[in-house]
Amino acid sequence: MSDKPITNNEVDDKFQTLLSNAAAARVISQTIEGTIGPRGLDIMMVDRTGDVVISNDGVTILRLMEVNHPVARMIINAARSQQVEVGDGTTTSTIWAGSLVAEGANQVLKGVPVTQVIQGIKTGVEAAVELIEEHSLAIHSMEDKLLFDVACIAGRGEQDLAGLVIQGASLLGKEKLLNPDYRFADAVIAREGVENQVLEGIFINKVPMNKEMPRVMDNCKILLIDDALAPDEVDREARGTEAGFKYYIQNKEKFENKLRAICQMGVNVILTDRSIDDLAEQRLTDAGIVAIQRVPMKEMDKIALYTDARKIKRAGLNRESEVIAGCLGNAQRLEVNDKNGYSQILGGIGEPHATILIGAATEEVVDERERIAFDAASAVQAALKNGVVPGGGAIEIWVANQLEQIARDVKGMAAYGVICVKEALLRPFSCIASNAGFNPLEKLSAITAEQMRQEKDSIAMNCDDGTLCDSVEKGVVDPVLVKIHALKAASEVATAILKINTIVKMKEVNAAGMNAMNILE
Repeated sequence: MSDKPITNNEVDDKFQTLLSNAAAARVISQTIEGTIGPRGLDIMMVDRTGDVVISNDGVTILRLMEVNHPVARMIINAARSQQVEVGDGTTTSTIWAGSLVAEGANQVLKGVPVTQVIQGIKTGVEAAVELIEEHSLAIHSMEDKLLFDVACIAGRGEQDLAGLVIQGASLLGKEKLLNPDYRFADAVIAREGVENQVLEGIFINKVPMNKEMPRVMDNCKILLIDDALAPDEVDREARGTEAGFKYYIQNKEKFENKLRAICQMGVNVILTDRSIDDLAEQRLTDAGIVAIQRVPMKEMDKIALYTDARKIKRAGLNRESEVIAGCLGNAQRLEVNDKNGYSQILGGIGEPHATILIGAATEEVVDERERIAFDAASAVQAALKNGVVPGGGAIEIWVANQLEQIARDVKGMAAYGVICVKEALLRPFSCIASNAGFNPLEKLSAITAEQMRQEKDSIAMNCDDGTLCDSVEKGVVDPVLVKIHALKAASEVATAILKINTIVKMKEVNAAGMNAMNILE
């Protein structure tokens, strides 16, 4: 170990660390606060080459931001977790995380032990989650109007996209959407120049290998090859020997026999996730078979489920024809769209599948519309699973008022941590009101009083004129799952940040030093 003394530049005072971390968390939160709510604005992001992305999607902004502070990266990772697990609510999660860190830091600076603040935050979050679940409204059927309301809110008011999402959900059915292994948002695909539509089928972002192959195929018998369609490889050096060349010729003959057998068993569509060699392409073209190569594995898996096919390896083509025939999938029709560069498989006999095709004029608009439809689809699936709660900040205001009473009953200084949760819950509404051009404190007081007077958790603010309204009657609802996961993710990252007592810069270890340490070990 070096004899060089540790300096103040390497080890921060614990309060300086706390303030630094709280400031970093607040900067991340403030960056996206202006995007939340129906009157939220967009953010322009510019890279070093001048390319521009304009969006008000929280996870997109966080993903593209240039961030150096480790605490800021922790909050961004929490938002990514929210996106992966639920698909919506990243902005709310980030705002809550930033507010929890800021409120917690304020309490610590006032003299409250950080362990008590963390304990109080955990108590407050557990109580808040329980209260949110108690006030949830179940979605009883695919025709429930609340489902369309959820899609509209998550889809930023784009009713046409919300309608497409609901249409796709109806095609799939509730049972499919409740499957924990199925991700409805993956059904959303955006392309330039296409018409918005919902397909009962699979979208493949590929076209057949050449123009001579059919562009439409009915009564499809589909062979999925999880491999390349080519003879076994023999390297060039081996082919230079007599034995090697003989082996090469034998492989080629075996491969031609495989192709002949495939054609004879009635296969008319072949999809591979790797390449198809020139010989196979010619044979398949002559036989009138549609062949599409390099299909992404994700799409191959969807096709297998949709057509009731089983993927096979190249070696599997050596099996008896009856065995291979048992692996084939079936669908009513395959259509190729050469203009836009994609193919569609329709009428599969396996599990239902819907594709929500989103179109727009330019690449930038397509990307944004895809993100909007993705959020709407995620929110719809979440709402079906766990129901919805009043939106527009209404449920958070109601829960925050309950937490104030809970804080009075908590023994010791942990009550200050519960207050941190209360203040954090109110932060998104304050941003929504401010973005709509109203005084947040004034509107918050009015809503709180009206909720208490009516004993109703759905009273919120109409962002158009500032009047109070029933958010559920107005169709402003949010999925319970989105709220709960966002709150849990925010509290986890906030408590982890508040636990940081000191930041120490790690020493740099070069390759020689690492080798020396390995020798010592």
